[in-house]
Amino acid sequence: MLTRNILVTLLFSTTLGGCTKESRTDQTISVNAAAALSSAANIAVNPLRQAYFGDLHVHTGNSFDAYVFGTRRTPDEAYLFAKGESIPHDGGGDMQIQGGPLDFYAVTDHGEYLGVTPAMADPNNPLSKTMTAQGAFGGDRSQQEQTFFKIGLSFVTSQPLEDIYDKAWINKTWQDTVDAANRHYEPGKFTTFAGYEFTAMQVVDLEGGGAANLHRNVIFANEAPDTIFTTLESRDPAALWRWMDKQRGEGREVLAIPHNSNGSNGMMFSLFDENGEPVSSEALASQSRNEPLVEITQIKGTSDTRPIFSPEDEWADFEHYPFLIGSTRFSTEEEGGYVRPTLGLGLLAAREHGVNPFDFGLIGSSDSHIAGGNYTESAYTGKFPYDGSGPKQRGSIPVGESWEDEVPMEKRGGSVNHTAPTYSAGALAGVWAESNTRESIFAAFKRKETFATTGPRMRVRFFAGDYVDLALDDAELVQAAYRQGVAMGSKLTASEVPTMLVWAARDPLSAPLQRVQVIKVWRDAGEDHREKIFDVACSGGALPDAKTHRCPDNGSDIDEATCELAPSHGNAELKAKWRDPEWIQDQSAVYYVRVLEDPSCRWSTWDAVRNGTAPNPRLPISLQERAWSSPIWIN
Repeated sequence: MLTRNILVTLLFSTTLGGCTKESRTDQTISVNAAAALSSAANIAVNPLRQAYFGDLHVHTGNSFDAYVFGTRRTPDEAYLFAKGESIPHDGGGDMQIQGGPLDFYAVTDHGEYLGVTPAMADPNNPLSKTMTAQGAFGGDRSQQEQTFFKIGLSFVTSQPLEDIYDKAWINKTWQDTVDAANRHYEPGKFTTFAGYEFTAMQVVDLEGGGAANLHRNVIFANEAPDTIFTTLESRDPAALWRWMDKQRGEGREVLAIPHNSNGSNGMMFSLFDENGEPVSSEALASQSRNEPLVEITQIKGTSDTRPIFSPEDEWADFEHYPFLIGSTRFSTEEEGGYVRPTLGLGLLAAREHGVNPFDFGLIGSSDSHIAGGNYTESAYTGKFPYDGSGPKQRGSIPVGESWEDEVPMEKRGGSVNHTAPTYSAGALAGVWAESNTRESIFAAFKRKETFATTGPRMRVRFFAGDYVDLALDDAELVQAAYRQGVAMGSKLTASEVPTMLVWAARDPLSAPLQRVQVIKVWRDAGEDHREKIFDVACSGGALPDAKTHRCPDNGSDIDEATCELAPSHGNAELKAKWRDPEWIQDQSAVYYVRVLEDPSCRWSTWDAVRNGTAPNPRLPISLQERAWSSPIWIN
């Protein structure tokens, strides 16, 4: 099997030239500490860092919605899946990760009524005798639907259903979740984190069941508390942050990761509260302190940007999940729902409030509700058991013989319908860390030396500093990059135009790389969102056009009848040294990298090819898998 491990030698940190790095006490672990860790636990440690891949957003049957839709897998099975073992798929058959085991993983079941739904279905559990359980699992279909709607609504209103709000059972399930993470932790080989999902929502359409998504995953570095804070206590994220501060004060390191801002109706990242009042500087600082990362891509679409914000970005219309949570109603496309315009909003907040609440690093994760993610388009098995049970259920092949006699998805029956064709395969979180341990990987989360991919395990590096005299073929390039500048996730003050170093390596099991881009975001006083995209490394040795800043088309394509890649001019590796030609010394800007693969088949096309039918004409035939680095903030 082709190996994915590419060891890259890296070193860190001094200051040279006209660039000043922000002082960060968590920038690295020391070489001595790394050596001590290796000696004490016989763990391979690279003080110069390497890439690790994982998933920080996975649901099992302990989640309310997963159980209702048929998932019966446990946290133990989820961790076995991540370690490469085959587990049952509740839609039928078995599932096994493609491309080899992951390096780190977190089961993040919904904290609200954690483990209560399977307990209600167990006739030996007292919770099965409650009125809510009788309604949920009785024979009356209408009553079942009303009961499940009522349970979901209590998430939104923070008004728990008292007969099933069994805190002792929830605490027991939480401890079982923590115990599973601890059982499967193998320092140096496989890292686990205890976590759960804080399922906050804001009502948008009560009649239609639509709610704006304000969900966060809460991840503990090591020790976890006996109880968790959920929306059944308060749906206000600020209340969660205060609870997290308390945990940290008691010695438990923790962070939260917002996700699916694309379904938030613009509410996820805002300088105003739900009543339209300005958020205090203290609350903004609390958000920055507690939420160093954001999930930019997952099953329910990509939250980077949309064409309305990025009309000159040819790749902005990518894997769009258009709906509010649990609804057929579309989410509005507001700047507070997408990462790219929000980065600019953070610069505005820094000017007006003295703090940037949106200085986040980027990751991807799956949001799988079947205990294991779909990280490969050709092996897609859905989000739930229903859409994972077959291509007809997920809308990728016609119900009849052709799409001409197609039955609309909403009339096919089943629990998951209109949303299924819009789901994405993927995604993954990448980190650069000294070792595969909780301490090292969590430190990478905190310093934001992270990147996101849509599933392929491509590696991405991004630096800024004084690199004018560095050569790209220097044997110690990355060592000098740390020594003379900063890595992604950091801040840099520069009195002259800095030089940026970008590097990307393909996943050998996926398509070659087509181009690497630097995305610049800024927001001058009195102006709306501003951005510009610069292609900085092109496949085939080509150079970007001096006026358009775009690489020429490399001619790569796919065979739609077989999904085979046509002969490609893509690269296994791309790297560049780049300076912003439109640099303005006193302008605050944020830069991040996007890497694009050559085109390949979307999962829905793979389904159609295997079935011998035409792909769904309402879905994209192909896509370009991609990765994003965390940003660097300059001035």
